[in-house]
Amino acid sequence: MKVILSIDPIRYPLTGIGRYTYELARGLQQAGLEDLLLMRGMRLQRDLPPRPDLSAEPGATSIAVPRSLRTRLQDMAKKSRLAAGLYGTLAPWQRGRVLAGHEDHIYHGPNFYLPPFAGTSVATIHDLSIYLWPQTHPPERVRYMRSQLKKTLKYADFLITDTEYTRREVASYFNWPLQRIRAVHLASAAEFQPRSPQQLRPILQQLGLQPDGYVLFTGTIEPRKNLELLLQAYQQLPAALRQRWPLVLCGYRGWASADLHRRMESAQRAGWLKSPGFVDASVLPALMAGARLFVYPSLYEGFGLPVLEAMASGVPVICSNASTLPEVVADAAALHAPQDVDGLCRLLQRGREEQHWRARAAAAGLQRASEFSWQRCVDQTLEAYAAARQAR
Repeated sequence: MKVILSIDPIRYPLTGIGRYTYELARGLQQAGLEDLLLMRGMRLQRDLPPRPDLSAEPGATSIAVPRSLRTRLQDMAKKSRLAAGLYGTLAPWQRGRVLAGHEDHIYHGPNFYLPPFAGTSVATIHDLSIYLWPQTHPPERVRYMRSQLKKTLKYADFLITDTEYTRREVASYFNWPLQRIRAVHLASAAEFQPRSPQQLRPILQQLGLQPDGYVLFTGTIEPRKNLELLLQAYQQLPAALRQRWPLVLCGYRGWASADLHRRMESAQRAGWLKSPGFVDASVLPALMAGARLFVYPSLYEGFGLPVLEAMASGVPVICSNASTLPEVVADAAALHAPQDVDGLCRLLQRGREEQHWRARAAAAGLQRASEFSWQRCVDQTLEAYAAARQAR
């Protein structure tokens, strides 16, 4: 089997789709393929870009990697209708020219998009939020992604989704044959594992935290993550509980979050919330493992990787029962309706005080997390490639 994998999503420090693409590329390199090419921008190469964050000492700041001209142009295109139209037409056409002559390969776009290609084409569709929850995205992003996904569905021979939930959602929404979609679960990185308080203290002290001394959320601070509900639920808790176990929200500042950040600043002044912003990859596994509880009230997810990372870290999880999250956590987490403030408040109180539930949830989470692996993701992706060939 010959494969060309787009690695454009790999931008350091790695986040969700970048992590998926990196782990997939690394696994394919070890899979003994007849040929594997990696497409970055308009170039075909064989090596992954170096990972600067791997060499960082715990607590150090990872090396910033300058964005390529293509990346900057892509970001600009998403903010302008005219630029988006030009970029969305020219870039795929140029990539198609680079791919000419490699029709004996399978091309895989791991981040929604495909260029025109005469060979077999596979795309990973992570979620349908731009169609089903457009109000949780900037309008320019919705316009750009919808225009590009229309082309992807025209070019694709086969689709991959992160979950069975999204597989069926994609098939229904686009009237796409279910047998031409394969659900392939993601996994957490090996760095996410239980750690002792002695291992955690030196790292957590840099953030002003103590092991087992906080409740954690990680993810982009944006409307889809439903953090307004989390702040309301947390504020309903007894003041003594809020002070003893403050809420820690870490992640990039997303769009339409100005009001939310004002509420967060008020909670910080009151002493029951901490917001360290984006946390470096060398620190995040310790931050996760040190939490007393992990909470993820998201309105909609394509997978929900942070809940899997928390379970792999031995931390009890509370999350919403929306979209893919029940599929990922199975019976290993406490679930709440995404608009139920009182229900989430009750679970937060239980999750901090009921030791029996905490022990059971931590054990169940570790067991559930062990059922996911990047090797399995790679193996199932190779099966999808074979099915794509047969589907042509």
